[in-house]
Amino acid sequence: MRRPLRTAALGIGLLGLVLVGCCRFLLPDRYAVNAPLRQILFGRGIDPPSPARLDERLRVPDGFHFTRYAEGLPNARLLRFTPAGDLLVSQPRAGRVVLLAPDRDGDGRSDETRVVLEGLNRPHGLDLHDGWLYVAETDAIGRVRFDAGTGRAQGAFERVVTGIPGGENHFTRTLRFGPDGAMYVSVGSSCNVCIEKDARRAAMLRFQPDGSGAEIYATGLRNAVGFDWQPGTGKLYATDNGRDLLGDDFPPCELNEIRPGAFYGWPFANGNRVPDPDFGAGHEAQIAASAPPVHEFRAHNAPLGMTFVRAAGAPPGLQGAALVALHGSWNRTRKDGYRVVSLHWRDDGTIEERDFMTGFERDGDVIGRPVDVAQGPDGAFYVSDDYSGSIYRVAPGEARSVAQNDAATPPRSAQPFPLAALPVKEAKGRSEHGETLFEETGCWRCHVVGRTQDGVVVVPLAHLSQRYSIDELAAYLAAPTPPMPVFALSNEERYDLAVYLLGSRP
Repeated sequence: MRRPLRTAALGIGLLGLVLVGCCRFLLPDRYAVNAPLRQILFGRGIDPPSPARLDERLRVPDGFHFTRYAEGLPNARLLRFTPAGDLLVSQPRAGRVVLLAPDRDGDGRSDETRVVLEGLNRPHGLDLHDGWLYVAETDAIGRVRFDAGTGRAQGAFERVVTGIPGGENHFTRTLRFGPDGAMYVSVGSSCNVCIEKDARRAAMLRFQPDGSGAEIYATGLRNAVGFDWQPGTGKLYATDNGRDLLGDDFPPCELNEIRPGAFYGWPFANGNRVPDPDFGAGHEAQIAASAPPVHEFRAHNAPLGMTFVRAAGAPPGLQGAALVALHGSWNRTRKDGYRVVSLHWRDDGTIEERDFMTGFERDGDVIGRPVDVAQGPDGAFYVSDDYSGSIYRVAPGEARSVAQNDAATPPRSAQPFPLAALPVKEAKGRSEHGETLFEETGCWRCHVVGRTQDGVVVVPLAHLSQRYSIDELAAYLAAPTPPMPVFALSNEERYDLAVYLLGSRP
């Protein structure tokens, strides 16, 4: 009932346990699973850290200060500003796009949060073009008329592109309009490393604004989540996540200069044309012809969103630089990444990487995972964090305490038991079927004490009903956080499995 990660060439049984059971293993570094377990297992993060903890942990360069602009936005991902200064935020697991109104009262926080679109299929990438708000779902591109003056969508949401290969390991899609007026969409690979059946995966696609003229613009990009055009040169650069399960320090994650028709190596090569141990043999010609990265991030740092600094009044140290959010590693024995960095182009063409916002991870303790960076009309930089559901604002100025701007996080309101609305007979039937699925998919291998194999750390499932509704848990099962595998279940089966888990492990 499950679709295993296609890495059969590794041929090691313990890897199969990682793919089946959502586990942390006491294994050599190439099999390390070391990341915030709440996000890996449940798709949920932590409550927003207290102002005092933020003041103690987070650091920005001299001459800057930060505030928490908004919180209470679980799985906050990509950002896009409107001409009026509203900030749009995608929440893929909630299926919605929200709007954060500007801070007009001067307290350092957004004045209002409201839903712009909901009921979407894992929306991720966002952009505004010619009076439309475009949204990249996992298998489609849709748009809706958007009034930037009022910050509201108008009319029906229409899908102009359908049939994009969706789901599986990398289900997010990033969308941006280029200087040529075309719509660029990145589609990640379906696996860690494999030969894709659909050429549109591990690629960047290009469309006309109405969805016509589809073409594959570049290939060999395992998961290019963030991309932007460099001011002045017009060159397109994209981040790319290197593959897993080759050790702590290899392969590097990448920044690539994207050119039409170019091939960037995956799955045959990693980093600077280093042949892949599983798929490199026999593909020497493709490797030799592949485009190497223009900059290498440390292995497993997971660079995601990026933006070039554009404001005319940008501080001298950031003029011409790009900011990149490093989401942080999971496949390392010691965590790495979990920060925002700036990239600086030197005269000789090399790129220097510097820390910009740090402290999200310290000695293995994680309080945030940066996803995207956007520059606002005010010249400040806004950082999304899908682990604490927060948006941070970093701006020039004297350092000040977050506690001076940030009210205490209000307690969560009590939620009704998620199965209460189901008729008793229906709940019983669905739970029984869900229990069968729990056994068939092998979830018990990592979640039931006494049934695991040696070397597996049991991860109990508890308090699920305090975090999920049935629909929310079913949605998470459709797109779990790696290394938990994607189970080949129908929507109905995922719903039944969710009913069983909520009822048996409340």
